Amino acid sequence: MDNNVFKGKWKQLKGETQKQWGKLTNDDLDVIDGEREKLVGKLQERYGFAKDRAEKEYDDWSATHRN
Repeated sequence: MDNNVFKGKWKQLKGETQKQWGKLTNDDLDVIDGEREKLVGKLQERYGFAKDRAEKEYDDWSATHRN
């Protein structure tokens, strides 16, 4: 998903994001604020993913939320 689209849909996607990655707190979601890199960083922090793994997690998830 294009970063501009992601940021624009962030309010709609926050709940879906927390369903997918339950370790993300509401504060994390506020900090992420629709920015892909921040989400990838929080996935690394909360789940201990390597950057490549966190990016793949995001890419796989965002592919299901393109519309």
